[in-house]
Amino acid sequence: MVSVGLLVIRLVIGVIFIGHGAQKLFGWFGGYGPKGTGGWMESIGIKPGVAMAVTAGLLEFVGGLLFAAGLLTPLAALFIAGAMLGAIVKVHAPNGFWSTANGVEFPLILLAVAVGVAVTGAGSISLDAVLFN
Repeated sequence: MVSVGLLVIRLVIGVIFIGHGAQKLFGWFGGYGPKGTGGWMESIGIKPGVAMAVTAGLLEFVGGLLFAAGLLTPLAALFIAGAMLGAIVKVHAPNGFWSTANGVEFPLILLAVAVGVAVTGAGSISLDAVLFN
């Protein structure tokens, strides 16, 4: 049952990151694509905006795909953790803790889940288990 639980966690978190990455990279799901996201990033001091938007989008999209599949899970978690650390430091920390004020609460949860799964392992229902065990 532990592997089923890990699968549920990986799929939900992975799909969330795939979606957020697709918003930045392709403008899907109501996103603004690299130019729009890059312009916003520049407005908060993250430069060069478009390059950083693409970088963040790739970390989220590729990290989400790998995480959902349970493939190279520590690397996937590193991608997700990197994106969330950047978001926490540059976007959410000035707003405090709670999500209601756009604080660190939600990205911190995502960071903790990614690190927790990386430390625990992806479980037996994963490509890591199929390919590397």
